Amino acid sequence: MQVFPCPFCGLRDEREFRYIAEAGKTRPDTARDVSAQDWAAYLFAQANPMGPGREIWVHIPCQEYFTMRRDTASMDVLDTAPLRKSDA
Repeated sequence: MQVFPCPFCGLRDEREFRYIAEAGKTRPDTARDVSAQDWAAYLFAQANPMGPGREIWVHIPCQEYFTMRRDTASMDVLDTAPLRKSDA
């Protein structure tokens, strides 16, 4: 079993987390007509790099979303960072 670091709660069991999406994808502009192909590419096309990559995850108990940089080949977590801006 793997342990992931939540930037809000610290180290937790991997079963408490859910993968949301690849980080850095640009959502289609809904102010204009968006083709079915553009929506499909946004929703389903993944770069799926082997090695370091950025992903969006949610920690279910605290319901906080964050980015995780991890190496998909070694499964090492390189770092995590909150998605929301600091309240300070």
